Amino acid sequence: MKSTRDFVLTLSCPDAKGIVHAVSGLLYQAGCNIVDSQQFGDLGCEDSTGLFFMRVHFHAPEHLADVATLEKLFSHVREQFQMQAMIHSLVRKPRVLVMVSKHGHCLNDLLFRWRSGWLDIEIPAIVSNHPDYAELAASYGIPFHHLPLPTGASAEVKREQEQQVESLVIQHGIDLVVLARYMQILSTEFCQFLKGRAINIHHSFLPSFKGARPYYQAHDRGVKLIGATAHYVTADLDEGPIIEQDVERVDHTLSPEDFTAVGRDVECLVLARAVKWHTEHRVLMNGHKTVVFR
Repeated sequence: MKSTRDFVLTLSCPDAKGIVHAVSGLLYQAGCNIVDSQQFGDLGCEDSTGLFFMRVHFHAPEHLADVATLEKLFSHVREQFQMQAMIHSLVRKPRVLVMVSKHGHCLNDLLFRWRSGWLDIEIPAIVSNHPDYAELAASYGIPFHHLPLPTGASAEVKREQEQQVESLVIQHGIDLVVLARYMQILSTEFCQFLKGRAINIHHSFLPSFKGARPYYQAHDRGVKLIGATAHYVTADLDEGPIIEQDVERVDHTLSPEDFTAVGRDVECLVLARAVKWHTEHRVLMNGHKTVVFR
């Protein structure tokens, strides 16, 4: 059971001696109790970034149980090691906006996991360019925003619709936008607005199986693995930093419809993991990659 005194510190900085000692020592001197600590140094490979990453879950004494107070406490260590650091209160549930188009399996899965408590988040709004899932949203008591896009809509019309979404993000204090099979290419401006706080899911066949009916294309080629990838959204289509991937085996006995069903199950699982890890402050950016503390 999380209390008002539970916090998570996440940080990245150039690797150097004494970082763990400085962080843990400061917490100890302040009377905090470290519940869990994980760290990783990206060193030794040709494409290494030379950065150090750390996630610390700690219990603070009552007089320090405030993010602003803890930020001041860490200011000297942050400056000393040139840290990109954030402190998160675990009693504050991240606020998530979900976007969907015609395929509702990922949306349905996320809503069930949220209702069952597996995802410790709030979902203030669902957005879609189609009206199909208004009743599903209503059954969970979540406001549904139908923001239509005509077929062949111009870039200007699409941007106007995106700005409506941006207004909802600001209005509801959204921490994360989840593209739960939202089948629209986002503008560079929208991607920049959502930088580091939008997750997309797609089948792992990209770019080998582009376009419509990818699982039918996969069946026609006789593939043996069905996969899915969850990644952060960037202006480079489907090339953002990867958070999670998974696969399931398939074979010649399965129909294209079976392939699709297997693929949808994998998509749901991979997206749910990515959302959970992000909202538990377990994912840190490392250039074009991520560090995920599970």
